[in-house]
Amino acid sequence: MDIIKRIFNYSKRHRGKALFAIFCLILNIGINLTTPRISKIIVDDVIKGGMRDLLLPLLLILFAAGLVKSIIIYLRGLYFEKFSQDTLYELRNDMYSHLQGLPYSYYDKNRVGELMSRMTGDLEGIRNFLAIGISTLLENGIYLIGTTATLLILNFKLGIATMAVTPFIAYLAYRFNKVVRPIFTDIREQHAVLNTAAQENITGVRVVKAFAREEYEIEKFERENYKNKQKNIVASRAWAKYFPLMDFLSSICLVVVIWYGGSLVARGQATVGDIVAFNAYLWMLIMPMRLLGWMINLTAQATTSGQRVFEVLDTGSSIKEKDNPYIPDQYRGEVVFSHVNFSYRKQAVLKDIDFVAPAGSTIAIMGETGSGKTSLINLIGRFYDTCSGQVMVDGINVRNWSLRDLRSQIGIIMQETFLFSDTIEGNIQFGNPDASKEEIIRAAQIADAHDFIMEMPQGYDTIIGERGMGLSGGQKQRIAIARAIVKNPKILIMDDCTSAVDMETEYEIQKALKTVMDNRTTFIIAHRVSSVKNADTILFLEEGRIVERGDHDSLMAQRGRYYEMVRQQYKDLDSPEFKGQVI
Repeated sequence: MDIIKRIFNYSKRHRGKALFAIFCLILNIGINLTTPRISKIIVDDVIKGGMRDLLLPLLLILFAAGLVKSIIIYLRGLYFEKFSQDTLYELRNDMYSHLQGLPYSYYDKNRVGELMSRMTGDLEGIRNFLAIGISTLLENGIYLIGTTATLLILNFKLGIATMAVTPFIAYLAYRFNKVVRPIFTDIREQHAVLNTAAQENITGVRVVKAFAREEYEIEKFERENYKNKQKNIVASRAWAKYFPLMDFLSSICLVVVIWYGGSLVARGQATVGDIVAFNAYLWMLIMPMRLLGWMINLTAQATTSGQRVFEVLDTGSSIKEKDNPYIPDQYRGEVVFSHVNFSYRKQAVLKDIDFVAPAGSTIAIMGETGSGKTSLINLIGRFYDTCSGQVMVDGINVRNWSLRDLRSQIGIIMQETFLFSDTIEGNIQFGNPDASKEEIIRAAQIADAHDFIMEMPQGYDTIIGERGMGLSGGQKQRIAIARAIVKNPKILIMDDCTSAVDMETEYEIQKALKTVMDNRTTFIIAHRVSSVKNADTILFLEEGRIVERGDHDSLMAQRGRYYEMVRQQYKDLDSPEFKGQVI
């Protein structure tokens, strides 16, 4: 019930539409509860009583009632749908906005397919409940109460006899709800797993084909699909067990009306018109009972879906701003790491990191895979928080900064290039929505992307596929570099961003970047020595610690880990002439 209450509370802003739809619903029920009485008058007074002058007015009333009902049913359906769509619109927007505010750590733990399942299937389950479930629940509840009162007023004895089986139907409905709710929870969870399997396979289809693993992926999907089928069969069995019993007990009411009602007519304690009206009212009583299982089914699905949606909305961000965050008048770009320690999933990643990057300097970070290079630069923009120590930008702890202001001055070229399904211009402009066409072209020229862009069919207006499909790895990286450059940030972070380009292109990009790196603090993560040898300071990480620091010449003179990395990359020059020289 807590989930249902939250769904209702969420839809309060649109209650005007819901109230109008409910008004139409009640008006429709009122007309339906009136028409059997007219049928009773026609049978008792017109047909048996001979009052034929009443027939035409009564038929006109029935005709008018039918016409009004048609209009009311249209309006009811329209406004319930508007109510559900408006609520879903806001709920989907809020959920998406909330997901945008969650930190990297949340996405490290949750799969994309799982989140997509909640954004689509679970939200649709809530919409069905708002558009159809509420309407059906109210309608059948009012019918149940209204019809019960009408039957007791019409003929108390026959009404009591007719409703004798309703407690048994209510008990079966209660039992069905207890059984079916956990089943639907399992179904929604399995649907998310199935959705994730499909999403991951389609996203990684090139890897699948490259390793000829199509059969394996098909079998894996079939296993999850089979589990999904079995869970739905379990739900069907629960439905098949309880629904026929409820339907059977509902049908007994009809037998009671014919048997007991007939005996009352024979004894003069009821009229034929009473039996005709009772038969019409009986369907208004039986239908809610027959739909009880379906309504419980729909409510259980909505509850399960709502629980999964609110789980996301209730997830707080571990990266929180202070009430009055720091907003600077100007930016310099100085970065200081002061005895920083960072752990990921209880595993130490960075240990006692301590260095100063003066504004406008270039800091290179090198080390083996898994040494903590990317984790280090992720702390600058506060995508993660330190476990101890502090990261300061312009002398202020990043925990005290406004996140928007902090990140607005950081341009990141990520190791894994991601481009949107948009034009090339749109992808570059993503870094700075206010950038002019001239600024976009200039950024592309610096990134050595302008020439290949102009060779494309529509130049900067060429639409690239999802994740940059249709472009080579080097082309994607150069567009990503242009996207960061056009932002014109005070801090530029390049996370192995030239790994997919050849040496010649890398040289051209680095040459162009020299002008961009002036007056801005630059962090370069790279494996190629050629990318870092001109840095002011080179930090060499090993198992999360800085084991060497200095410029290229001083590190070469130390003949330590950095020297060995250079030696490996230039092993063809491993000769007497190389030894003792500085590359």
